[in-house]
Amino acid sequence: MDPPPPKRMTFQEPDEPGQESLSDPPSAPEENILSTYAASTILSSFTSFLTLTIHTLLHHRDLYPSTTFITVRALNLPVYQSRHPAVCAWVNAAVSSLLPHLRAGTLAKVVFSIHAGETLDVQEKWVIDVSHLPHDWGEEFDPAAAAAAAAAADEEVVEEEDVPMVDINESYRGALQRIAFKAEKLPPPPKGSTFTLALELRDDAAAPIGQPQPWIPVQKHKGKVPAQAQRTVTTPIRAVHAGPIFFECWVEQVDTSKHTSS
Repeated sequence: MDPPPPKRMTFQEPDEPGQESLSDPPSAPEENILSTYAASTILSSFTSFLTLTIHTLLHHRDLYPSTTFITVRALNLPVYQSRHPAVCAWVNAAVSSLLPHLRAGTLAKVVFSIHAGETLDVQEKWVIDVSHLPHDWGEEFDPAAAAAAAAAADEEVVEEEDVPMVDINESYRGALQRIAFKAEKLPPPPKGSTFTLALELRDDAAAPIGQPQPWIPVQKHKGKVPAQAQRTVTTPIRAVHAGPIFFECWVEQVDTSKHTSS
């Protein structure tokens, strides 16, 4: 079992302003209004959702042989997960690397792109718009420190019931079902296709340059883009709103249909 290695992780510059949202989002708070425990719990659940989404796309878009996947249960759903250690390690590393940008509120979109194997031309973009999530998630929750502080103050430690995870997980479940259904119904990508995971940052965010540097900076195409490359079809998939969570999912496909002039 030797699937081809993923190409790279990249991050992208923001799109031009003026693009409309799939639905009217709630106003994103500029300051963190969640407890440290709630913020860390919700962020952890969201990164789990991203991990499940990537594995789902890898399977349903035929990027690796179906025999390299197993069926597991997550969010009370049967989902596919790669059983190749290198693929699992890559997915986990990619999601872990975007978490600091998500926590800092500098992330606008997470983009899973599928490229033609020979030319590396983009065939599909599976986009998760996280620009309406809270901009400040605070520090990471430390259970030991929280327990010590609660004991010193003679208070009870915050329990899971304080976080609306039932509603949030139900929303994740609906989004993952819609993504899987759409990915399964689309025509398969060209044989030998590969993929990348890209981050698109907010307009006011600094590029994640430093060491170590898991993300490779990319620039937009500044020249004239061929008409063929400009023809895309965007299909909304799901808008999720549960508690402080609000994000949107859609897929952009290159329109390869032939247009003839009369």
